[in-house]
Amino acid sequence: MNNQASAPAIPASFTNVIGVTIEQDKYAVLTIDQIENRNNVIDQSMLDALEWFVSFVQSNEQIEGAVITSAKSTFIAGGDLNSIEAGINRRPLPARDALLAECFSLSKILRTLETGGKPYVCALNGVAMGGGLEIALACHRRILAEKPRLFLGLPEVQLGLLPGAGGTQRVLRLTGITTAVPFLIEGKPVSGGKALELGLVDATAPADSLIEHALAWLQSEPEAVAPWDKDSYRIPGGTATTNPAVKTFLEQIEAAIQKNTQGNYPAPLAILRCVREGSILGMDEALGFECARFVDLTLDPTSKAMIRTLFVHKTKADKLASRPRGPKPRPVATLGLIGAGTMGSSIAFAAASRGMNVVLLDRSEETAERGLDYGRNKLAHRIKRGYSTEEKGQEILSRITPVADPIALASCELIVEAVFEDREVKSAVIKNAGKVVGGKTIFASNTSALPITQLAENHPNPERFIGLHFFSPADKMPLVEIIKGKQTSDETLAWAMDFIAQLGKTPIIVNDNRGFFTSRFIGAYIDEGIGMIAEGICPELIEKAARSLSMPMGPLTISDLIGLDLSLQASAQAKRDLGKDFEPGKSLAIIQTVVDAGRNGIKNGKGFYEYENGSKAGIWSGLSKVYQLKKTQPSIKDISARLLLVQVNEALLSMQEGVLNSPEDGDLGAILGVGFPSWTGGPFSYFDRIGAQIYVDECDELQRKFGNHLAAPDIAITMAKQSEYFYHQVNR
Repeated sequence: MNNQASAPAIPASFTNVIGVTIEQDKYAVLTIDQIENRNNVIDQSMLDALEWFVSFVQSNEQIEGAVITSAKSTFIAGGDLNSIEAGINRRPLPARDALLAECFSLSKILRTLETGGKPYVCALNGVAMGGGLEIALACHRRILAEKPRLFLGLPEVQLGLLPGAGGTQRVLRLTGITTAVPFLIEGKPVSGGKALELGLVDATAPADSLIEHALAWLQSEPEAVAPWDKDSYRIPGGTATTNPAVKTFLEQIEAAIQKNTQGNYPAPLAILRCVREGSILGMDEALGFECARFVDLTLDPTSKAMIRTLFVHKTKADKLASRPRGPKPRPVATLGLIGAGTMGSSIAFAAASRGMNVVLLDRSEETAERGLDYGRNKLAHRIKRGYSTEEKGQEILSRITPVADPIALASCELIVEAVFEDREVKSAVIKNAGKVVGGKTIFASNTSALPITQLAENHPNPERFIGLHFFSPADKMPLVEIIKGKQTSDETLAWAMDFIAQLGKTPIIVNDNRGFFTSRFIGAYIDEGIGMIAEGICPELIEKAARSLSMPMGPLTISDLIGLDLSLQASAQAKRDLGKDFEPGKSLAIIQTVVDAGRNGIKNGKGFYEYENGSKAGIWSGLSKVYQLKKTQPSIKDISARLLLVQVNEALLSMQEGVLNSPEDGDLGAILGVGFPSWTGGPFSYFDRIGAQIYVDECDELQRKFGNHLAAPDIAITMAKQSEYFYHQVNR
């Protein structure tokens, strides 16, 4: 490119945010490059700089049009972590009118850009999320770089919010209602190809000539008017008032949202309102309506809880904020994986997909080779759907070496044992591996409950031993629970965290105790739900109450999926380990009754549920013959309260006993690991949301009605007396 005129004098406060060059004496190329950030993000400095540059373009007679692009590998990654965290902790909140003006600031800038009479083209050189995509949508043309793993999205709904800078309105007007609604209420990023197909971008160009293509479009003397600002404009496919099919679609979507969210998540319905109402309003009125709904959501405790846990805390965990600072980072080049069953195979596939070499060990080369079938099936599915290629698939599989001789583990920097959940079996595997690799190699046991400190006794160097609890399927589930044994060194912990980061997963750190955190947390839910059957509570009512909380599955459904016989085996192992300290729980006798009837769960087609072709066909009628139903059933409200509070109680006990180091880890582990409803922000966010005293009062009421096991833990009672919170009082 040829700079024929000098760039303007940029105010010093903006030079570290956006740069500008003047091309061909008449086109401004605005290059976003926040020097202090790894990625460009929407914060106040970005808003101030963008407003100044838009004003500069509009007021400078020499400038005929502008390109907006980025100097970084991404375009704009979304909102700024620090700004968002400060926002949810802010007290007192400004008055509603002031909050509306504040939230409308980016939307106002973009509307000025859109209606200023000069054409803007966005050269999208990388990932654009949230406000980043909204900036692109306000430009008169969008050209996307042709490169892999370039995604565009408006994921705000996943944080309890909606796109508040014109995202709902411009997507609606570009794609039509029936396309816009799924994109907006799901919040899932789309690939560049899909974005082009949907009409979110206008064209693609090679990455190395993206700016040239953008300038060429400006040279074509395009109209600097958005389609929706023309009198002739009509929304593609019509609206609810002009097309009966669209009216029916919106009614069906609203019913589905109500059913799926159970009223716990306000954001999807708010988005639907923005689309429905915005489709019959002029653009400026629609943007105001969108902003008002955005403010409603920001004031709702649901969004605050979700933002805190799923954005602020998750981002910090992903950046390894809790990693010991001393040890230098040490990536894993070659991973050892012992056990080629489903869990071991899925971990191996996850590691190979991230570029690691994997030695997959099993008792024979034949069984180890079968461990590659997991990856083969996954890749076949991806290739069929166009998400991968045969060449890429073969490259991933070539990184996994199936072996039967433990000597192959000698080349590995880290070894993960993923054999059957049995202390004796795991102990033998750990001893045999230790004989080969000695005590220098990091050794991790994948276990959901077995105490790591005791398993470490089988390793030649317990300081190099750690627990890594993966969740099934390991290549898909986002969380790994890292269990620090009593002798686990900081170096071992740091390198284990480095490995989890390599896998692209979120780590939480817990201290050693049977069940760690996530297993005992979900175990409390299952035990309470199944235990209600012996009280004469209707099983269907129990499952319905779980759905009313937005739990992903009811306790009976989960138990059938896990396998009732496996639950008995786990209890038997716990009894052997704990002896007289073993507490069987309320559900054990009921599970035993079902298993004695030959019902092991979905795997043999019969458990708490009857199954037909793998689908549930109703609760097993035999249950009511053993456990008579009460004539008067408790309310859904009481049942759901029990299911929720037993889990929160278990989280509080985990903190009280020192298993958890922080409420952040507990909230992340509960939501990402075992599906605790994200509208709560996690058990500790939920506790803060209602307040310690109200929580204790609710526990007292449930204890009076249903038993002492529902009593509030000591930590809750103490916090109530002292008016304490786990976080700042942002949920009040």
